[in-house]
Amino acid sequence: MDIHGQIVLNETRRQFFGRGARGLGAAAVASLLGQAGAAPSTRMEPKGGLPGLPHFKPTAKRAIYLHMVGAPPQIDLLDYKPGMKQWFDKDLPDSIRRGQRLTTMTSGQTRFPIAPSVFPFQQHGKSGAWISDLLPNLGRMADDVSIIRTMNTDAINHEPAITFIQTGFMIAGKPCMGSWAAYGLGSMNQDLPAFVVMNATHTHPKANVQAISARLWSAGFLSGEYSGVALRAGADPVLYINNPDGVPTSVRRRMLDALGEMNQIQHEKLGDPETVTRIKQYEMAFRMQASVPELTDLSQEPERTYTMYGDDARKPGTFAHRCLMARRLVERGVRFIQVYHRGWDVHGSLPEVLPSQCKDIDRATWALVQDLKERGLLDETLVIWGGEFGRTIYSQGKLTPTDYGRDHHPRCFSLWLAGGGIKGGVVHGETDEFSYNIVKDPVHVRDFQATILHCLGIDHERFSFKFQGLDQRLTGVEKAEPVKAILS
Repeated sequence: MDIHGQIVLNETRRQFFGRGARGLGAAAVASLLGQAGAAPSTRMEPKGGLPGLPHFKPTAKRAIYLHMVGAPPQIDLLDYKPGMKQWFDKDLPDSIRRGQRLTTMTSGQTRFPIAPSVFPFQQHGKSGAWISDLLPNLGRMADDVSIIRTMNTDAINHEPAITFIQTGFMIAGKPCMGSWAAYGLGSMNQDLPAFVVMNATHTHPKANVQAISARLWSAGFLSGEYSGVALRAGADPVLYINNPDGVPTSVRRRMLDALGEMNQIQHEKLGDPETVTRIKQYEMAFRMQASVPELTDLSQEPERTYTMYGDDARKPGTFAHRCLMARRLVERGVRFIQVYHRGWDVHGSLPEVLPSQCKDIDRATWALVQDLKERGLLDETLVIWGGEFGRTIYSQGKLTPTDYGRDHHPRCFSLWLAGGGIKGGVVHGETDEFSYNIVKDPVHVRDFQATILHCLGIDHERFSFKFQGLDQRLTGVEKAEPVKAILS
């Protein structure tokens, strides 16, 4: 049997109706082409999503996930351990380490000397949350956020850990959280993607930078239309959407019409749903020719915006600029916004590098939350800040009273959430005096993912996709529960 005949025999029910009826697929394509013939605009119209979703009334319609790539040290920022000053340069007790596996970067050390944080902490808000002076603006909004101090993960190195927290698996190839949200809930804007990704620059030249790639915002086994669209800094924010030099819009429109017809013929022959995805993406790119320039044009932002976010928000690519863009994307109905800020892998020179990292992000995160609140958007927008694991209380390499580094630590780390569905002024969970083990209310990465889905109105146990004979879920097959203590 030829390959075409085999594909027809193997076609899905969806492919059968699309191929056999012809009218259904053609009508859908005609609808797309007809919409694209008009001048694009940021139309706030629901599109896509699965029947029956959300499962219950969501507390958040959208999410902004600020990921600090490299793992911020919880001991220096959010998990205050003043008793460690008495332990300076003493060895971490074996009874605390309990034979935990180590990375190759510290497994050869003969000692594991305690490195107390050199940074002062203050109590903030009604909860009395202890927050490092490196994050003064986070302290100002302590009553707006829930801090989780007992996050834990299964991975001890960056690549599997960041993949795990983003996709629910340590092996690449699974959909990330943004793709799951776009697949389940669809888009709220006809002219912008449901899922947008931005990378932010860092300022300190000694910051240890971990590599990241598009696999982190991949749709995996879901349709390609649910992948994150990277929004770059500079004059060409999205690659390949603009017309080539000398090609007017009318010619581009005729080309897309003809290409759509050819792709529709191909779809009817082979029944591959990704062919329809290709048609949709071409049309989205055409509409984005107008919506993206309008989105990225900050000329109409009032001076008060920069009073909040700081002058760095005027500089494309900075974290402050990315936070401002996240607010603008929220206003235009983008479902899931992912921002990555690198340079948090503090294996050495921590007292020098960490203040710079915090300065990059502290004011901007405060401004983003307050900006959303003032515009009436925070109640429906979930904001998340954190890394992929924690850092050790002991020093990696040489320890002095003014200099130290910290290795990877998966057993406990801290992050915070704010906005849609989250109680403000909460500190959840407790770690031991060394910030090494959890003593109360552990929160696994899967619980964290279940919590995000819950805020979006999704029961993680009922949200799956059949792939390779399995009902695949973001949270996998092991037990996971939303963290009810931080939910409003």
